[in-house]
Order: sequence, then structure tokens, then C-alpha cells
Amino acid sequence: MSPSKPKVILFDIGGVCVVSPFQAILDYELSLGIPPGWVNYSISKTAPHGFWHRLETGSIPMDAAFFAGFNQDLHDPSRWEAFYTTQQSKDPSLPTEVPPVPKIDGERLFHEMMSASRHPDPWMFPALQKLKASGQYIVAALSNTVIFPPGHAFHTPEDAFLKDPVRGLFDVFVSSAHVGLRKPDPKIYKLALEKVNEFSRANVNTDRGKALRWSVGIRAEDVLFLDDIGENLKAAKQTGFQTIKVHLGRAYEAVEELEKVTGLQLAGDHPQIAVKPNVRGTGKAKI
Repeated sequence: MSPSKPKVILFDIGGVCVVSPFQAILDYELSLGIPPGWVNYSISKTAPHGFWHRLETGSIPMDAAFFAGFNQDLHDPSRWEAFYTTQQSKDPSLPTEVPPVPKIDGERLFHEMMSASRHPDPWMFPALQKLKASGQYIVAALSNTVIFPPGHAFHTPEDAFLKDPVRGLFDVFVSSAHVGLRKPDPKIYKLALEKVNEFSRANVNTDRGKALRWSVGIRAEDVLFLDDIGENLKAAKQTGFQTIKVHLGRAYEAVEELEKVTGLQLAGDHPQIAVKPNVRGTGKAKI
């Protein structure tokens, strides 16, 4: 039995609607000559109380203490040994002796990640615009976010939030740093469902609300969620959402799936060529 046509298209932001920060991480790791995956492994293993996770729930500010703590999380010897040993089993060409923990500039890496993710994804952004223009769906976002403090180059005042070319397209926007929850916590998916229902109830008597039968409410199975992280998609499925995975550098594949689900022509003119890592290093390990 095929999934029902969704009423809500729910988007992650980084790696879906905008260029993936994971691309910046991969490029940075390759420039150091270390096995790719270390940064993501380190971040994931510090959950749920690592400095990265606490920033994304808004429980700590983005300040010098955060960057010091983030650097500390990235330089744990036992975590590095566990990661490297796993990589050795996958790649026999790696040295048998575990090298020292790689020296990573967490603040520089963070800046590169955030800089990359300020650019709309060339495949998904046109699709998002066309979905919004169709008026056939509640277009919503559910994203793990950070709050840039006043004075930061990327700080956006609250009154300018909806002027952002990507964020201004959403009917509903659930931001982890503003609600104190982050994916894959089941509570944030339930909150997203509550928020789209609030939107539908508030607009039930509009022409759009009547045509799309928002009076009957939005169920979990009425939501189609796009994300680039498997763990987040697994939690969404457990909530009852339909899901589409967006693969790094190949968002055009997810756009094709969206076209099949919606029956709309969503693709833009950008060539469907996968993004390749930007290898800036010499290829020699610097660890």
C-alpha cells in the first residue's frame, strides 16, 4: 500500500534547503589528511550533553566558552582511538599505530560550516519556491539551529528573520535553539506536528484551508519530512512521518522523489552533477 499524499512538506535546513555544513567538515578533514568522519563521530559521541548539542538547544550562548568546550570535545584521546581503530578495520592502508589526536581549530571549522550553509542549495531551493507557489501544501521547517549573538557577522534580528530568502518561504518554522529541543529527540517531532496543526486551525477558513480540508487536522502520516541525517529520519519514521533522505551533494535526487510524490515539476535548471569534496591539502597526513 503506497503512502498517502502528504499535506505538509517538512524540511530540514542545513544539507537540504541550504548547502550542507557536512561538506565543509569533509573538506576540512581532507585538508588535514585524516580519515573522513572524525568530526561527525566526535560530535555524535558527545550527545546529548556535548557543547555542540547544548548550543543547538539554546542552553549555552555562542561565546568563547562554547568554542573552548567544542575544541575540548574534538580532542578527546580515547574517542579518537576508538574512531581510528574502526577506520583501520575499513582501510588496511592506515598505519597500525594510532597517531596523536589531530589538531583541529574548532572555531575556524565552525565558521566554515556556518559560512557554507548560508547559501541556498541549487537544487532544493527552486523546488521549495515552486512548492510554496503551488499553494497545495503547508511548507514547514524543522531544523537543528544555533543562535548567533548580536555583533556576530551572521546575527539576524528577529524582525528580519522572515526576510531571509529561504526562511521566508515557510509557513511554520521550528528551530531547535529557540524551543530547547533538537533532533532526534521524539519531542521535537511532536512539537512540529503541533505547530503545523496550529497553523492549519488558524487558517482553516481561508480559501486554501477550505480547499485542502485543514478542518480535519494534520496527522503524523500527513507529513513528509526531508533530512540528510539517517538518525533524524529514523526518529521521524517512529513518529509516523513519511521521509525522504537527502544525500550529501546530491539533493537533486530528493527533488526527483518530491516530484513523484507531489506530481509537480519542481526541478530547476542547475546541472544534476554531484558535488565533489574540495581537497585542499597535500594528501599527506598532518596528524
